[in-house]
Amino acid sequence: MMRVLTLAAAAFALAACATAAPPPYGAATSTTGAGYSETQIEATRYFVSYRAPGGADAARLEDYALLRAAELTLANGHDWFWVDRRTLDGQNDGRRSGPSIGIGVGGGSYGRHSGASVGVGMTFPLGQSDRGAQARGATYEIRFGEGAKPDDANAYDARSTQAAIRARIASNG
Repeated sequence: MMRVLTLAAAAFALAACATAAPPPYGAATSTTGAGYSETQIEATRYFVSYRAPGGADAARLEDYALLRAAELTLANGHDWFWVDRRTLDGQNDGRRSGPSIGIGVGGGSYGRHSGASVGVGMTFPLGQSDRGAQARGATYEIRFGEGAKPDDANAYDARSTQAAIRARIASNG
């Protein structure tokens, strides 16, 4: 019986350490599926989203949403876009604490009898502890611009953004 429990614990630990592959870039095939989608708000204004329902690296999801924004900008005949609002859905920071020890002390009496107790507990987090922030989706509200691109961190040249993100995706797998 002890051997079975040991093997089960080892299998669980290995499964917890496994890393999920990054989501592939592509259009969502359903409203709940992984992939990008966009919603037109006005003639030059869109919501652009990239979803990974099971969760993924937040930076990767943001890259995918920016890539889709760049593609959409070029497809609509514009050269740059402005990000008005950014949202990460279901974000957590990916950090887990190390082992911890807890001590509890208690006491009580019943009639002429009294007693005290001390308890010690230890926890060990399983899984990866060096992961970055995780999220289920990234949504950007964008608008296309005309003329010269403003010199601002919220303004993106569509061609250079598209090239940089595609290069980053190719090098990171």
